[in-house]
Amino acid sequence: MDIPGVRSSWLKEARGSKVLLAVFAHPDDETFGPGGTLARYAAEGVDVHYACATRGEVGTVDEELLQGFSTVGDLRWHELESAVRILGLTGLHWLGYRDSGMPGSEDNRHSDALVQADHNVLVGRIVATIRALRPQVVITFDPCGGYGHPDHVSIHYATKQAFAVAGDASQYPEHLAQGLEPFAPQKLYYAAFPRGMIKIAVRVLRLLGRDPAKFGRNQDINLAEIASWEEQPVTTRIDIAHFLDIKQKASECHKSQAGPSGMFGWLPGPIRRRVLGAETFTRAHPLVNGQNKLETDLFA
Repeated sequence: MDIPGVRSSWLKEARGSKVLLAVFAHPDDETFGPGGTLARYAAEGVDVHYACATRGEVGTVDEELLQGFSTVGDLRWHELESAVRILGLTGLHWLGYRDSGMPGSEDNRHSDALVQADHNVLVGRIVATIRALRPQVVITFDPCGGYGHPDHVSIHYATKQAFAVAGDASQYPEHLAQGLEPFAPQKLYYAAFPRGMIKIAVRVLRLLGRDPAKFGRNQDINLAEIASWEEQPVTTRIDIAHFLDIKQKASECHKSQAGPSGMFGWLPGPIRRRVLGAETFTRAHPLVNGQNKLETDLFA
């Protein structure tokens, strides 16, 4: 299936009437974020697709891992392909942009960087992907982009707009000539990591003698600051207990970014099991009004 402006790989044949589309920025966002949820729905017969904006070209990589690969982007895309096969996804789609790096870096100014993208073109590529795949459910970042990465924030706003206009025939009418009919997904979710868990992580890191303001492979994530940001309400909790092993194996594919132990390998066992036993989301559309009980199914 050709999607204008998007390069797609089809990992397996589409099977059912339910389709879920995850739209994120980099290789590893799909696994370190809602990987258990994606694996669960894929196992239940949903056609799950990942639209990845960049190839992660700016990620820091150990030199020995680059053997056999021409660029960091080639390595990270290979890791991504391995991970999404383990998760059981139906399709993988590259939106055609370059990793922008963290705020204020030289990579922000690269002409192909996602943060330099024409917003209307970026939205159009996501709209084309929605119209081609026709998902009932779309998942992306929250307005903070999880931890403030500029690419994450860009993808949040572009996906939010694409969700809103994909069903409007007056928007991107050139898609009609390419066989893509307007299609309006039913539900939009933001991946939500409760601030309470981040606050626990900050306390644990300090107890372990580590600086929570210098978290991550490049020590450029300030968990202490993130813990103070306004929290998105959690409306939906997906039980992934039976898919922890799959998520772990997919995480291990991203060795260049997390190492074999996965993103949460540093956490003590009981806390790690609590963090990974369920994945939480904010339902952005339709809005939740006066509902106290958490959703347990994205397709409900």
